[in-house]
Amino acid sequence: GQMRGMLIYSGRCTARCEHHARPRTGLSRTVWVCFGMLLLASSAACDRAPAPAQESGPKRTANETSLVRFPLDEVTRSGVTVEPVGRTAFRTYRSFPGVVRPNENALANITTLVRGRVAEVHADLGQMVKANQLLVVLHSGDLGLAQSAYLKAIARRHVAEQAYQRAQFLFQEKVIGQAEAQRREGEMISIRAEAQEAREGLLLLGMSDKEIKKLEQTQTIRSQVPIVAPFAGRVIARDLTKGELVETTNKLFAVADLSTVWVVANVSEKDISYVQRATTNPNQPVEVRVTAYPNEVFQGTVLYVGDVLDTATRTMQVRLALENPTGRLKPEMFATIRVLSEPTSDVLVVPEAAIQHDRDRSFVFVQQEPGVFEARTVRLGDKNGTLAEILEGLREGEVVVKEGAFTLKSELLKPKD
Repeated sequence: GQMRGMLIYSGRCTARCEHHARPRTGLSRTVWVCFGMLLLASSAACDRAPAPAQESGPKRTANETSLVRFPLDEVTRSGVTVEPVGRTAFRTYRSFPGVVRPNENALANITTLVRGRVAEVHADLGQMVKANQLLVVLHSGDLGLAQSAYLKAIARRHVAEQAYQRAQFLFQEKVIGQAEAQRREGEMISIRAEAQEAREGLLLLGMSDKEIKKLEQTQTIRSQVPIVAPFAGRVIARDLTKGELVETTNKLFAVADLSTVWVVANVSEKDISYVQRATTNPNQPVEVRVTAYPNEVFQGTVLYVGDVLDTATRTMQVRLALENPTGRLKPEMFATIRVLSEPTSDVLVVPEAAIQHDRDRSFVFVQQEPGVFEARTVRLGDKNGTLAEILEGLREGEVVVKEGAFTLKSELLKPKD
């Protein structure tokens, strides 16, 4: 009001001055200077912007921006559940990729010791076989020749032994000299060595002592080569067909006892200590999860921890043994090994489902009162798939949202009008 009065007064003064400027030529210079200063002051007042009006309405505080309010019936309908924060024994784990392998101590790659042609096949892929069960019969000309050579060798041995006995009698009767007796003894020793060499050849071709003795008795050459299973198991590989010519380098069958299988995994250098603890402590649980059975957990025992790291991958090989009585674990299945740490007592934890994330921030919803929840920033420690360790941000006994936290997060991040 005062400023407006000044503007009106200055305007009047200006008009009067302009009207009387010419007639009143006698005004002093001092009066005109005062009028000029008054005009400048009024012009400056007119150029000023009016002061902004103060905003009306309540302001949202920092604490209110982290609150979510839900009616109680909406809380129940949304499936929001809460539980108090507590302390408990806590253990973490490390996971390593692996592959199921046959137990190599109960695995046989069956080959033939003699070259031959497949005459009969008695086992198929996937078949369960018993110990000493016939798998395949080969017809081998090489075996027939070796048996013939042995029969000839033992025949010559018999003749040489008879000749040596007669030579001893004749030498005692002074019919022949000592030199002749020694010559026949030498022939007998040489032929005995040949017979022994022929017998060893039959053993190398797969004939047993019992079969060789039967050959000596019957003098019948048999070129069939029966190949049997070394132990009870399942045929996991077959690589032959009837009539095929096989060499000694061919793998005909693979038989494995899969009642126990191995899981071979690669462990990174930084996690070796986890596996070493499982090796030294037989009660340390080692869990194995297989892709084929995602809802099942198998228990394994660490058999071997590698002594040398792979220089390219910086990993170390670990081998576990798993019981497989039903045969559900198949070789070459993908698996994951989970090794648990030693438990740590009195750790403040919350369910992992309660943890929410927004950019680089982790937070939980703390119930202030029924239907009012505060988004509280927390600092997390380790996780074990069920629980998460809380390092900062919560106190024991505070009530946090366990289920339905994502619903509250959506409400919290909803744009405000």
